[in-house]
Amino acid sequence: MDHFNYQPDQMVCSRNIEIDVEDGIIRDVKFTGGCHGNLQGVAKLAKNRPVEEVIALLKGIRCGGKPTSCPDQFAAALQKYTEKKGTR
Repeated sequence: MDHFNYQPDQMVCSRNIEIDVEDGIIRDVKFTGGCHGNLQGVAKLAKNRPVEEVIALLKGIRCGGKPTSCPDQFAAALQKYTEKKGTR
């Protein structure tokens, strides 16, 4: 199992995203900071889904007038993970 830590853009409320991935499947996600209830929901919905599927679902989501959001930053974290692993 791979453990990946990501620090999101400062425009969003979450300060850190921890992701556990096994064989291309997200096994666990923990957000530090941000809207706790919403991010718990995002984490639960992402759990046991393929990394690429979650990237496709969350990439480009915006928060208010910001060009990004916590879910978009989660997608960015997953993209960074796949680049690091060489699976993309």
